[in-house]
Amino acid sequence: MAMEQSALRNWTNELSETYFSKPFVDDVMFNPRLRTTGGRYIPSKRVIELNPKYLKELGEEEFAGIIKHELCHYHLHIEGKGFGHGDPEFKELLRVTGSPRHCSPLPSERVKTYHQYQCQSCGKTYERKRKVDTSKYCCGKCKGKLKKISKIH
Repeated sequence: MAMEQSALRNWTNELSETYFSKPFVDDVMFNPRLRTTGGRYIPSKRVIELNPKYLKELGEEEFAGIIKHELCHYHLHIEGKGFGHGDPEFKELLRVTGSPRHCSPLPSERVKTYHQYQCQSCGKTYERKRKVDTSKYCCGKCKGKLKKISKIH
């Protein structure tokens, strides 16, 4: 599902006109080096960078949401309003345009191995992505000793 730069630019402008009633006049590009995010807006360059893996793995609907999210940052920045994730103007614009606050995790990036531990006193189980040093850490509920019970793939 490769997309040309001009098609991405046109799509971004179309979403901008539709949801914000304003044109998108700056640059938008794919950045395959992005790993943990669907996209980012760089205010100093007025550039939107998007992760092409999201288009490939999650489809156009999810990707359009990522573009809309970045357009919220873009338009608020240009208007001199608060464009950060914590700003009330940003949260309100997300709500009005139906843009997602966060993007879904990529299926290819999901952690496949979990370590499972169980408290020997109260029986509470814990799943962790990383190994836990059972001689150093204890149960958060009752302070009992932890025992590794399995490794889930």
